[in-house]
Order: sequence, then structure tokens, then C-alpha cells
Amino acid sequence: MHDNSASGAAVGFLLGLIDSGDATRIRRRIGLLEPGPERTPEARRNVEMWSWTRTPVPASVLLWVLEEDDPDLNLSVWRHMSADNAMRRAIVRGVPFGPGREGPLTVVDGLGMELEPPVPENYTRFGLVGALREGTSMQSARTAASMVLERSDWQAVMEADGDRPLPGYARWALSVRPDCPTELRARFGTHRKFTHRVEEAGVLDSPADYATVWGPASHVLKVLSSGHLLFPRARVRGRGRPTAARARALGR
Repeated sequence: MHDNSASGAAVGFLLGLIDSGDATRIRRRIGLLEPGPERTPEARRNVEMWSWTRTPVPASVLLWVLEEDDPDLNLSVWRHMSADNAMRRAIVRGVPFGPGREGPLTVVDGLGMELEPPVPENYTRFGLVGALREGTSMQSARTAASMVLERSDWQAVMEADGDRPLPGYARWALSVRPDCPTELRARFGTHRKFTHRVEEAGVLDSPADYATVWGPASHVLKVLSSGHLLFPRARVRGRGRPTAARARALGR
């Protein structure tokens, strides 16, 4: 028998945002069962922390999770199918992502430095800025950009680009990093086509944008329904209209 529990949970999340009477009528009309008994908080967390790692997400969603600076959540990002080398490198090094957070984070047992992706040869030879300037293809530029981890690294990149603009490949590889500082990304490009390509790469302003511009809907709703566990701070961040308000409109 086909397991539709994931899609059912996603629709249930959406219906939970609207009037209960309307939700009941819709459930009856589409044949969706009423929610079953609630799992314990621990059991639900375990299931959701595992299942979301198999759902493709834009890069910004992973960043919102990392911004919680929670070692267990960092482990789930490490396991996520959409995580890239830059994120995995930062996780095993204990790099904090939360605003104002200083010092290394605790790294969950099993995520030792031996799991860090290989350090690029150009980085060893030329250093961070030198490796970015040596990037002659998108692949080499992305590899070099994966070494930009700490806030001090981003500051060094900003200063280097101010002294002499970085090559196009490096600028693009950095701009599609979801943690690229807003000021630096704006320096790289503000044209409508540029911002559209950045959004297509998975860089979104807030969960509200994720709810309305990304797809497929079943994936989006599945992740948003776990938002209270994965990125509670991002859900209430004052960037754009609140996620719940946009999702509630979709539900209606």
C-alpha cells in the first residue's frame, strides 16, 4: 500500500492554519483522515529530524537551521541531501552561524575533522583570496568559495573585492552562498536577472518566501510543518510578511 502519510501531514499543516470548521469540511471532501494520536515530543522530533533530510530544500533553509547553533540540528544538516561542502566543512569545524554568536560550537560525536571535505589545492597554494582569484571555471570557483567559513573570511573577501574586483566566477560562486553578506551580494550585482538567478540557486529572504515561491508544494509544507523544530527563530524573523499569514492565505 502506498504511504501517503507525508503528504497527509503536509496538507494537515496547511489546514491547521485556517478556521477549524472549514478545515473539517475540507478534510471530509478530500477524504483526509483526522490527525491520529500525537506522538511524544521526543518521538516526533526524532522522526521529523530524520525525514526532512531526505527532502530537497533550497540552500537558505539549511542556513536557517544552522543559525540555531544547535549541535543536533547541525548533524541533521550534515546528513541532508542538499548540504554542500561549505556547510559540511563549517559543521565539523564548529563554526557558529547565529547572529552575534562567537566561539566554536560543540560538534556531535561522530563528526570528527576526518570527515571534513578535502581542502582545495589552490587554497593551500594561494590562500583564500588567491584561490578565489585563480578560479577559472565555476567548479574551481565553487571549490575555493567552500573555504569561506568564518565572519573574518567574509570580511577578507569584501576587502579584497574592494581593492580589486574578484573574477566573475568567484563573485557568482560567493553570491549564491546563502550566508553571503547582503552588502557583498549587492556589490556583486543588483540587476533583476542577477537577483532572479540568486533566488533560483536557493537564496531566499525568509520562510514566507519559501512558502510562496518554491516547490513542489508537498515538500515545502512538509518542511514548514517542522519549522518549529528546525528553524524557530527564522519563523518569527521580521523579514517580509509572516510565513503563517502567507500560508493561511494559500489554505483559504
